[in-house]
Amino acid sequence: MSRFFMLGKYSSEAVKGLSSERTNEAVSSIEKLGGKVNSMYALVGGYDLALIIDFPGLEEAMKASIVLNKLTGISFSTFPAVTVEQFDKMIAEL
Repeated sequence: MSRFFMLGKYSSEAVKGLSSERTNEAVSSIEKLGGKVNSMYALVGGYDLALIIDFPGLEEAMKASIVLNKLTGISFSTFPAVTVEQFDKMIAEL
């Protein structure tokens, strides 16, 4: 599994549909794509949401971004992430 950070921005339409039910639907959609939600945060600033999710790969993460946009109206920027320890091992090989 690979870890991804998904940062979301609400549209005015997305705000109208805010509910715990929609959140549950979003989590279910992620799980159907093989993902596991580690945590979700509401933010103040340039983004409104941060999701930390494990996916089998990049393809599932990209699909989730589209599925969540269609479900919620929230646009997501999706970023693959590695731990600092993994990063240190990668650069040690250079």
